[in-house]
Amino acid sequence: MSTEEVDTPSSPQKPQRTIVANSPRTYNQINQPRKYVAGRKRFSIYWTWSYPWEANRDVAELDNRFSTMTEVRRVAWPRYEKPEWSERAFLQGIAGTLELFHLSILRFQNMVSEATGYPVPVYQRIDQAGQRLPLNDQMLSDTDTLLVFGLDHMTTEQEAGADEIEAVRNFLKREGTCLVIGPHHDVGASADLQERDQEYAHHGDPLVPRQQRFGTYTRTLMKGLGVPVENRWGLRPAVVPGTRQIAPLTAMRDLDTRGWLTGVTTFNFHPHLPHYALTSENEKSIQVLARQPIDLSRPHPFTAAGNREFNAFLWMPPNGPRGGDILLVDLTIFTTLFGGTDSLDSFWKNLATKA
Repeated sequence: MSTEEVDTPSSPQKPQRTIVANSPRTYNQINQPRKYVAGRKRFSIYWTWSYPWEANRDVAELDNRFSTMTEVRRVAWPRYEKPEWSERAFLQGIAGTLELFHLSILRFQNMVSEATGYPVPVYQRIDQAGQRLPLNDQMLSDTDTLLVFGLDHMTTEQEAGADEIEAVRNFLKREGTCLVIGPHHDVGASADLQERDQEYAHHGDPLVPRQQRFGTYTRTLMKGLGVPVENRWGLRPAVVPGTRQIAPLTAMRDLDTRGWLTGVTTFNFHPHLPHYALTSENEKSIQVLARQPIDLSRPHPFTAAGNREFNAFLWMPPNGPRGGDILLVDLTIFTTLFGGTDSLDSFWKNLATKA
């Protein structure tokens, strides 16, 4: 989690409505299939990580690992200096940070559940108990909108298998389905250490190391599905001058015929967001619906090459045998540990009602 994200609102924030402490939370349960009802979308979330491999990373390693909860507490002090975040109540290692991500999507789950009338199950490729769950037909038969959150470090070697790619391809043959792919940043890909240091100074987050490369799973999934996109860099969004509010998106509303961005002016602030680089110029297959202005006050190789914005939201409309939509947007658009905004709420509601 970015410490700066929680202190840099994109607009006046709305409080977290999900009360975790009093909710009847379950663990080690098998999801019961949700009955299909026309006009109501069944959402599912899929974390691409291996929880054990991420949590067991050597904390003496400088790069390509999550922060420990202790490191988060130190950098974000005193935000987490409360009893509920202490060693008596909360995991203090890397696992604690992974649990922050789980907690951060509760608000999104709650809002979608209210809009659709269905609960939103969360799956992990490999969970805390080492149970492996590849994407498969059984899971996807219970899903209309699948969100794939690409937060696996490349060093953990998570790749989408042929059976998984085929299952997702079959899922997308169903009219009205939607696949949301959200690979996170790729920071420090260069072997040039000075370039890595410049990237680090650009995003300014002390919890992100000089090299933190995410997304082997989503890259292999996209390649298998023919999605001509690659997640690159970790770019800091511009803010409105004189404020700490994120700059508005540059939206191509004439291309947004589905209305995904209706009522949406901004996403939430995160200091290291990926540029979704197109690997094909075929505009008929994929459309860039929104770009995010970059903070030009902090040098970066991407802006040195003349770029002023990065691709933030992309859409592949149904095409041929694929009856479903494919969207690309960073997973942090759905993680709001300390509240959200009206604009973000509108985006989530659009996903729940316009697909």
